[in-house]
Amino acid sequence: EMAAALTREGGEDAFRRLFRFYRQRDASDLRGVVDFSAPGGQVFRSQLSISSVSDQDAYRAGLQPVSQWKAYGLSGYPGFIFIPNPFLPGCQRHWVKQCLKLYPEKPNVCNLDLHMAPEKTTDLWGQSKEQLRRKGSSKWEPRSLLEKLRWVTLGYHYNWETKKYSANHHTPFPSDLAFLSEQVAAACGFRGFQAQAGILNYYHFDSSLGIHVDESELDHSRPLLSFSFGQSSIFLLGGLKREEAPTAMFMHSGDIMVMSGFSRLLYHAVPRVLPNPEGTALPLCLDQAPSSDLPVGSVIEHSSDEDWQVCAKYLQSSRINMTIRQVLAEGQKFPEESGTNGKGQRPSEDSYHENSKAKRHKPDTV
Repeated sequence: EMAAALTREGGEDAFRRLFRFYRQRDASDLRGVVDFSAPGGQVFRSQLSISSVSDQDAYRAGLQPVSQWKAYGLSGYPGFIFIPNPFLPGCQRHWVKQCLKLYPEKPNVCNLDLHMAPEKTTDLWGQSKEQLRRKGSSKWEPRSLLEKLRWVTLGYHYNWETKKYSANHHTPFPSDLAFLSEQVAAACGFRGFQAQAGILNYYHFDSSLGIHVDESELDHSRPLLSFSFGQSSIFLLGGLKREEAPTAMFMHSGDIMVMSGFSRLLYHAVPRVLPNPEGTALPLCLDQAPSSDLPVGSVIEHSSDEDWQVCAKYLQSSRINMTIRQVLAEGQKFPEESGTNGKGQRPSEDSYHENSKAKRHKPDTV
């Protein structure tokens, strides 16, 4: 009832009031949170472009045929599409492993680069895997470097000082993630989407993501894609102003969210990470390994049992989110800038996150 009352109440920073409500660890009234596994109310079925993605390309990306996906929209949020877990059994494991083992590697950029020597951050996986595998349940155990990871940027790297991307701070975008993103975008009606920048967020049960708008990309006509793995979260989707109260919804492992059109520039946030609804250590969709006969040209790789043990231990108290963006329109170039080298990577450790010890909540910049 409290959440419903806050949602009805507009006015000065209505978004922050609801953010604080769900941020509380004892906020047990989650009845007002939209659950796409049991849609109703303001949720409606959304049409996908089934013919835009062949079954073979979907399989190569580790996805079910698009004809088998369910997609939903939300009344009042044109351009918002929610796709509950469309991944083939076991294929989420590939993306989890990539986010923990491969994507944090140089030349990609992560929060640990801000206060550690480059040689200390070259192999976060190698430095962390044994510690993670042996990890018990005590919160007093020292955290591994992987557990200190908050964000990784891919492709065009966001400049936290100028709040811009630039041509001269770019590293190759992972081809497997680009392929996945292109198939999902095409299924949602955005053929020709180019994955040019990615921000990976690494959450724990005490993490949150501040209230922000993703507006630094030069082409807002292309969608923002969001992929979630591991434990669940509450996602808040607001309006063009913070005076508009947001809608709360659950995001579970494997869920994909697409923000396009009107919804592309709306305020949003993640106030809270929650244990997955099955009540198991890991969501059941992560129990199974990928099929042994992956199609020719599949971007999905099999994980070794040893690697998956490390990933599984990490995910018992964590959630990983990948947000993929197209920065430039076809043929578009960055404007000339004087006096900058495009590499002003000086955010604070928590510029993309807040944790439970934070004194006050700062809005994010991306």
